[in-house]
Amino acid sequence: MDCVIIGAGGHGRVVLDIMQHEGRHEVVGFLDSNPDLHGRLMDGVEVLGPIQRLAGLKEQGVLGAIVAVGHNGTRRSFGEQVQRLGHELVSAIHPSANIASNVSIGRGVVVAAGALVCAHCQIGDGVILNTGCLVDHETMIGTACHLCPGVKIAGRVTIESGAFVGIGATVIQHVRVGHDSVIGAGAVVLKDVPPMSTVVGLPAREIKSLSNPNEFAEWLMPETMKSSE
Repeated sequence: MDCVIIGAGGHGRVVLDIMQHEGRHEVVGFLDSNPDLHGRLMDGVEVLGPIQRLAGLKEQGVLGAIVAVGHNGTRRSFGEQVQRLGHELVSAIHPSANIASNVSIGRGVVVAAGALVCAHCQIGDGVILNTGCLVDHETMIGTACHLCPGVKIAGRVTIESGAFVGIGATVIQHVRVGHDSVIGAGAVVLKDVPPMSTVVGLPAREIKSLSNPNEFAEWLMPETMKSSE
């Protein structure tokens, strides 16, 4: 299937490399909201324009798309837009990733080089499992989560939608990580993490909690939709 990558930044280049190694889909271009990138080549692939080009590309037979944006809220929003326009949200899984045969993987998922996903895990739509991360047995990862490089998730963990787990962090078994929470780089999580909170350190401790609904709505809004100061 011909497809486009939405997002021409560093993560977009990683996704392009994964898809070229995987060989399942032909990447015909990038889409990006930055007009300065339009017409440029990224690793030999042209930036065709903004995401609004999707409708016209479908008429040309480009039926697939993958969102390569690190920000969880933006990735979720763009993924929904892709599906509303009738495109298939494809995944990118590096051949060096080791995924158990009974793992359930959603749409628009990125699994980078060296990632390991063990038996009976469930991976939701729009998840990023970054380079060398480890997800042990019977873990559930909700939609639009991002597990950074080197993250270690033990067995029977639940990571709710929109959570961000920083580089090298560890989460022990049976822990629940609340939706849209942030785990800092290198943190060791020994107990449940409340939704919309930030935890850091060893052992991880809460340093921030986002309880104002208006502030939460602004935080989830894609960067391209926020008013400039």
